[in-house]
Amino acid sequence: MGQLDEVQLNEKRVGAVVVAAGASQRMQGVDKIFYPLDGMPLIWHSISALLEHPSISDIVLVTSKGNIARAEELVACESSAGSVTVREGGERRQDSVLRGLDSLDDCELVVVHDGARPFISPDLLDRGISGALRDGAAIAAVPVKDTIKMSDSEDMVTQTIPRGRLWTVQTPQVFKTSLLEEAHRQVSEMVTDDASMVEAIGHPVRLFLGSYYNIKVTTPEDLTIANAIVNLRNGDARSMQ
Repeated sequence: MGQLDEVQLNEKRVGAVVVAAGASQRMQGVDKIFYPLDGMPLIWHSISALLEHPSISDIVLVTSKGNIARAEELVACESSAGSVTVREGGERRQDSVLRGLDSLDDCELVVVHDGARPFISPDLLDRGISGALRDGAAIAAVPVKDTIKMSDSEDMVTQTIPRGRLWTVQTPQVFKTSLLEEAHRQVSEMVTDDASMVEAIGHPVRLFLGSYYNIKVTTPEDLTIANAIVNLRNGDARSMQ
């Protein structure tokens, strides 16, 4: 089981919350979670990877009210999706995550993943689960490649920030469920990821190496990149046959 060989799960249950309740406002009318990527809806790439992981027992797909029926139909059509529950999301991202948490059944660890990231892998999940077992909170991230500059209100550069210790954060983010639930109880202001809530209550968060292929589909240009990644992977698979 890769990284998980180092830390025994000891029958601990792992659940997953897949967040896909956004409005796709930057997609120019395309509903990204149902965009057909390599013959299946984009959201199903993430769910399939979670279903196939041997440590994950329960999955909650949290989606918008307008997509509930379509998501339930998608899950119903997949015979392997018996452990997937569909729930309606909340007003904010963290509200959607909390609804997913509330729907999990007695899981000691929870994997929170953005449904707009279709390229998670078993190794990525292994690293996250191992990190959360050791430290309570572990998040995927990759080192920043670009030079980063800070500007003032007039778009003039005020500082060039050394990038040696800068990371771009991704999902999955994996937590001890009790820790993430406590963070939700204590933090009410809006945050952009679950790790921010855990950091806010003073708990350390471990970074683990993500993947530069683990892109988030946010704009139509990202769909072009996603299709290129699919073509690259399919080409590699054919070359190995």
